[in-house]
Amino acid sequence: MNQELIKRAQELRSRGFTTGEIADELNVSKDTARWLTLQTTGKKMEDESPEAPVDFAINWGSLGGSSARMRYVSAAMADMALEHGTADVIVGIAVSGVPFATMMADVIDSETGIETALAVFHPIKHRKDEDAKGAISSNFASVEGKKVVIVDDVITSGRTIKEVIDVLKDQGAVPVAVTVLIDKKGITELGNVPVESLIRVSRLG
Repeated sequence: MNQELIKRAQELRSRGFTTGEIADELNVSKDTARWLTLQTTGKKMEDESPEAPVDFAINWGSLGGSSARMRYVSAAMADMALEHGTADVIVGIAVSGVPFATMMADVIDSETGIETALAVFHPIKHRKDEDAKGAISSNFASVEGKKVVIVDDVITSGRTIKEVIDVLKDQGAVPVAVTVLIDKKGITELGNVPVESLIRVSRLG
């Protein structure tokens, strides 16, 4: 891990970001985010796990800064989702999955002529209360009895995707597919739901 990542993690922590939010901002696992925030710039702090977790830091800032590029990538993700049939609702995982989900719903509307609703999922890792559960936002579409596609930017461990699948099923939704920009875990299916990724990262050795 380089000093720039450590510095960015500590800046985010000083601004009140939770460990889960730092993980999302840096596109690393929650364990890696925790490790980064425990380091001092240039010197490692003594803790129970002084070794950095094995992880890949992903920076897709050149994509996120352009609405045109985001739309092209979202169209590709929509195309992957449509291979599993049409959905009533696109569920974006906050924060980074929401822009992709929004554009995907628009692309699918244009291609199929069927109006596709948008829902937002708030994962456990963004909650400060450790006993809190992930939840579907009440400000967006209901998922009850609907076929849904789940959208996120990066899969690191698969825990968040499994969490949203479980919450959706508990609410009577039928997840038909998961689409992500980058898969760092090599997951093709979770909870009997197919997982599609534009980019799959593999660690060799």
